[in-house]
Amino acid sequence: MKIGFDNNKYLEMQSQHIRDRIKQFGDKLYLEFGGKLFDDYHASRVLPGFKPDSKLQMLMQLKDEAEIVIVINADDIEKNKVRGDLGITYDLDVLRLIDLFKNRGLCVESVVLTRYAEQPTAVKFEKKLTENGIRVYHHYSIPNYPTDVDLIVSDDGYGKNDYVETSRRLVVITAPGPGSGKMAVCLSQLYHEHKHGVEAGYAKFETFPIWNLPLKHPVNVAYEAATADLNDVNMIDPFHLEAYGKTTVNYNRDIEIFPVLNTMFEQILGKSPYKSPTDMGVNMAGNCIIDDEAVCAAANQEIIRRYYQALCNNTKGVGSYDEAYKIGLLMKQNKLTTSDRPVVAAALKRAEETGAPAAALELGDGKLITGKTSNLLGACSAMLLNSLKSLAEIPDKVDIIDPAVIEPIQRLKVEHFGSANPRLHTDEILIALSMSAVTNPTAKLAMDQIKNLRDTDAHATVILSETDTRTLKKLGIRLTTEPEYETDRLYRK
Repeated sequence: MKIGFDNNKYLEMQSQHIRDRIKQFGDKLYLEFGGKLFDDYHASRVLPGFKPDSKLQMLMQLKDEAEIVIVINADDIEKNKVRGDLGITYDLDVLRLIDLFKNRGLCVESVVLTRYAEQPTAVKFEKKLTENGIRVYHHYSIPNYPTDVDLIVSDDGYGKNDYVETSRRLVVITAPGPGSGKMAVCLSQLYHEHKHGVEAGYAKFETFPIWNLPLKHPVNVAYEAATADLNDVNMIDPFHLEAYGKTTVNYNRDIEIFPVLNTMFEQILGKSPYKSPTDMGVNMAGNCIIDDEAVCAAANQEIIRRYYQALCNNTKGVGSYDEAYKIGLLMKQNKLTTSDRPVVAAALKRAEETGAPAAALELGDGKLITGKTSNLLGACSAMLLNSLKSLAEIPDKVDIIDPAVIEPIQRLKVEHFGSANPRLHTDEILIALSMSAVTNPTAKLAMDQIKNLRDTDAHATVILSETDTRTLKKLGIRLTTEPEYETDRLYRK
């Protein structure tokens, strides 16, 4: 992918802005980290050049004075909500994040369960955390939130929430995904800190929407597509426009909550340090775009990928058609169609030619590689092999895996594992390739090209098995599929 974002400039500018904001307040700053703190793959997809761990790199510079509080919505635990990029549930991601932060030497001792109502799965999760030395706090739903300011900013509102005990000057509030309640936790903490006699401030590090890009810029539209399940809507910040006469972009939840935040600051500090939701942010990403054309192209691809994901989720019964409909409208606004994703047409054409499921992958140089379904391989397995052969400049007719390696794996699957499908999945074909590479130099050439599959795009004409989906994600391949299954079976693995 063509680079459109200067990551080094971003790290320098962003770090300085965070330091400046810390100095603005006295005893303590609550810094809400929007999006993914450790692995922001959405940002790296729509801003080519952005490193997924950029936010963590900045935080590492402040680790001696910072601690992390992780927030998770108890309803998301109960619903087994899954992170689409990693394929794991939110509660498991909390455990993963705790381990990752601690391994980097960062202080993380607390988890907040928001919208807590003694949900059975949340109770079990809390027990697991406390048994491992992590403090757990409860925050509750508040009636008429966020409109009833008098109730919210009272002992019957934020006052009912647990006070999260922290010891460091900078408290980073993060979460496994959107809708977790990070901002509400920050505001609740400000209320409690005030009651404890501590002067505390709040700032927000939200990468999207990017405040100084146009409302309908593809990067901002891609964010709206990514949060279609939350009904987030990008909006012109009316408070900023009124205060400064400048047009900036924010999103509905921040704009709705701003009067609450203003009221809290007035009660705590006597006056609010912010005149708009945009003022609260410290995001400098918009200043680090070096090729707008490349960024727009990448963001448009993300919108189409989100559309396919929503359609497939609806087919699987884990999402609503309303999400796909909303993203479809965003595509129309940006004059996008599925044909703007080259791998779609290539895969559909191959499926029509063979009368069976097919897949296509676009290499970094734009070359399209397809794979068809055969007796030995599934379409994606064939696509992977053909792509590796192309990257290694191995002729199509050359077999890089001896059939004698494939056949025993097929027998194992059918005769011993009870599989009705003898064709090799993507993980199985890669294992077979690695075995062949031990004695076959040509196979080793293909193996050496696996790293070059990262950040490529692929499309399959049917919904894939969880095994194939996970494998392609681990390889860094950005997959979409048609929203239909290969067979009419009700039970699928």
